[in-house]
Amino acid sequence: MRFGLMLPSYSFSSLDYEKAGRLKEFARRAEDKGYESLWVVDHLLTAPGLYGTAWLSPLETLSFAAAATTRIKLATGILILALRNPVFLAKEIASLQFLCGGRFELGVGTGWDPREFAVSGVPHKQRGRRTDEILDILERLWRGRRETHRGRYYAFEDVAVEPALPERPRLWVAGGSKTPTELSPDPEAMAPTVLERICRRADGWLARAAGSTPSVLADWARITRRLEEIGRKRGSLIFGHLNFAHVVPTDEDRVALKEQRPLFTKVMGAHRSFAHLETSYFLGSPRRMRERISELAAAGLEYLVLAPLDYDLDQLELYDSEIIRHFREV
Repeated sequence: MRFGLMLPSYSFSSLDYEKAGRLKEFARRAEDKGYESLWVVDHLLTAPGLYGTAWLSPLETLSFAAAATTRIKLATGILILALRNPVFLAKEIASLQFLCGGRFELGVGTGWDPREFAVSGVPHKQRGRRTDEILDILERLWRGRRETHRGRYYAFEDVAVEPALPERPRLWVAGGSKTPTELSPDPEAMAPTVLERICRRADGWLARAAGSTPSVLADWARITRRLEEIGRKRGSLIFGHLNFAHVVPTDEDRVALKEQRPLFTKVMGAHRSFAHLETSYFLGSPRRMRERISELAAAGLEYLVLAPLDYDLDQLELYDSEIIRHFREV
């Protein structure tokens, strides 16, 4: 199994310059420890009831991490395309790709928070169709040729974005079923349009953290069936998953949960029950986390992104000793 690390780029009210600067050390240690990639979350605003925080701007954070490292890949997990102008975005990603030596990978999703779309001037109900149109635009603009586009949502004449990319970044598409909650407008099951985006466009699927192990496994079964239907080889799509974890070195779930609860509440907010959070996220003892990862691995999980809950560098050592070493050869 391959491992990535989500940079804990949380916009906590307690954030100061020293803490933000600690992301440089996270990036360097992850590279030294052999992580394949660094990931960043994209949330413009805090979503009351579903998150207790927003995150630092994703592409700027990856630029910061790129300057601190030389080998590790850099990925968005995920970038909400529909909130952005596609021409500006093509330029920003091309610039980052050259500055980091071709290490950038693009993880995308449709987003779900109506407030983020409202402040961006984008109708929430258009987010899926805009995502697909932007993906088409990016592929064309990264070639460096002059392009004219007259689409449903975007139009431009004779535009060239430079520098041209030698090849497009690896594309991850996120999405899937989630644990039910009245606080989110997202449907509980994977939408058919998301399924098609994953199966026809993506190099990798990033299963959502807000689901459960059974829902992730059901989504993966649905994806593999659809791959077979369209004649695409199963091995051409990476099965990935990002999930939040705070490791407490104990065999007792009760002890681990006591330490984890305030950290999860700080990031996820207090409107969902803790039982709800336990359904979705990696909680409890390391043994319990490993059991859950093993179940996913048995179904084909090959790429796991671990997400710390705060700016605690000691978690990298605990991830190594309590989780990663058990799965390096799996």
